[in-house]
Amino acid sequence: MAGFDLAVAVATLTAAGVLPPEPSAEVVHLGELGLDGSVRAVDGVLPAVLAAARAGVRRVVVPEATAEEAALVPGISVRGVRWLAELVADYRGDPALELPDAPRAFTPPAPRRPGGVLDLADVVGQPEARFGLEVAAAGAHHLLMNGPPGAGKTMLAARLPGLLPDLDEESALEVTAVHSVAGTLRGRAGTALITRPPYEDPHHTASVASVVGGGSGIPRPGAVSRAHRGVLFLDEAPEFEARVLDALRQPLEQGELVLHRTRGAARYPARFQLVLAANPCPCGRSTGKGLDCTCSSQARRRYAAKLSGPLLDRVDVQLQVQAVTRAEVADGRPGESSAVVAARVAAARAVQAERLRRHDVATNGELRGPLLRGPLRLPPAVTSDLDRALDRGVLTLRGVDRVLRVAWTVADLRGADAPDRDDVGRALALRGTLIVGAGA
Repeated sequence: MAGFDLAVAVATLTAAGVLPPEPSAEVVHLGELGLDGSVRAVDGVLPAVLAAARAGVRRVVVPEATAEEAALVPGISVRGVRWLAELVADYRGDPALELPDAPRAFTPPAPRRPGGVLDLADVVGQPEARFGLEVAAAGAHHLLMNGPPGAGKTMLAARLPGLLPDLDEESALEVTAVHSVAGTLRGRAGTALITRPPYEDPHHTASVASVVGGGSGIPRPGAVSRAHRGVLFLDEAPEFEARVLDALRQPLEQGELVLHRTRGAARYPARFQLVLAANPCPCGRSTGKGLDCTCSSQARRRYAAKLSGPLLDRVDVQLQVQAVTRAEVADGRPGESSAVVAARVAAARAVQAERLRRHDVATNGELRGPLLRGPLRLPPAVTSDLDRALDRGVLTLRGVDRVLRVAWTVADLRGADAPDRDDVGRALALRGTLIVGAGA
């Protein structure tokens, strides 16, 4: 309730006749009051002002420390105040007061990632993995990379945001509002809309509350919501608690999270691109003939089972990332840059947006079975390999839909009007080794 302190104080003073009612009419007041009368910053100012604007309010009073944040909402007149006394003087028409600076609680600066933009050209070799990453970016598909340590899985994942287009204004406001509630906007040098897709990479020791959201009272957004419209990367995914991985299934399907706590429930958006990275076994050396692997067969099975079938069934692209060879290192030629690949991704997304607009869908990664088996149904000659995989139990019906999504993205990247059998074959290959032989 601290965010309503200022509003309660203004209402009380108006009811007591200390303030005239006209100046504060149709004005939203947000802020926490200190015992000395200072107006302190609170989290969640941006979504509160955004809700006020949608309700027809055009003037807001907020703590001075969050005035820049509130001003991000278009069409709103924002006033920042440091003390309740200065607002009272203004509403009463009294002369301006000489007031000291309001005390400021120490806020640590928001964490910033070292270096500049991460470029895909830095990745040595890995043509198949690079193509899989491009497909994932172009269609907003979830991605799993399985391979030995040092193969470049983390490098590839960290470069995915650089392949994604900028957020439009509505998405930027939505993402910035989530980060406002999470408190990550405080401490930044200047406040501006978040226009680039966010990237969250929690450690595998993270709790359910830190990943999904939680806390006492009204729950705060977790990593899945902070990654809204961006990328959530789980490195060493099998090392995460099973409860954390299982909790991802709801937002993956619905694009939002509803968190219930003692003081109420909160609904946060969580439409993110999930990227999982895993080793082939606990020791990571079960590649090739696996002669160097020290894991028992039971340990390998237990490790693989950490990523449940229902979770993997929701991941469109599943790559086997091989270790970089000496020949690839000796070649020395850099791969395509992020800018080059991002241009192809943007073109493919534009095609998808145009094709899917009438279905209220923006990307292939959001396509549902009724659309794929209805208006976007492909001829039997194109889907024959998929039909055999379904009959043999190699794919579930959801898995078939996932392959068709990817096939449409592969076709969009090469500029085709619709997928052909080769596109479906490439999409099958991007589902990983579980699908090998489905088209035989």
